[in-house]
Amino acid sequence: MKQKFEVIISTCVPLPLENVDTDQIIPARFLKATTRDEKFFGDNLFRDWRYHPDGSINRKFVLNDPTYGGEILVAGKNFGSGSSREHAAWAIAGYGFRVVISSFFADIHKNNELNNFVLPVVVSEEFLRELFRSISADPKTEVEVNLPAQTVTNKATGRSEKFEINAYKKHCLMNGLDDIDFLLSHKDKIESWENKQVSK
Repeated sequence: MKQKFEVIISTCVPLPLENVDTDQIIPARFLKATTRDEKFFGDNLFRDWRYHPDGSINRKFVLNDPTYGGEILVAGKNFGSGSSREHAAWAIAGYGFRVVISSFFADIHKNNELNNFVLPVVVSEEFLRELFRSISADPKTEVEVNLPAQTVTNKATGRSEKFEINAYKKHCLMNGLDDIDFLLSHKDKIESWENKQVSK
């Protein structure tokens, strides 16, 4: 969903598992879907962990635990590895997460998240461990993600870290623009340049 991103303060959903791949985020069978509906993919985020094979709810999985909620997913190291399917980012956005925090992301998945208005925030492993401890101690722990300042803050401890983001992607997120929107916003400049080339 296209929406401007500046500062988010939210509780978190903890997923302290490493090497979560895109097939676990959205199983391959959902790649055959003919819809791009965000709710459809969001409803099937982590499908095989959220539900037992007979279709019943897995009450032990964190997304089914009412103790946790919010717009921020805190995940273990190497999140989004495996195939390059964009559907994984669709599912994360469709579920309602606006931020994913981890100590490492697979590059393609990281870019897919950015393209779908989900902010991947890379933090140190020490900061990530502290976040998991804070959330475990108090599920109401809030985290502040400030995109203009490029900072993430654990409000339970007051500790902050800076994170990196491509300047172009930062501009797009802060203005609610996808790549096409960005190009259209410069339509006059593009046409002016093209006209100059023709007249040479």
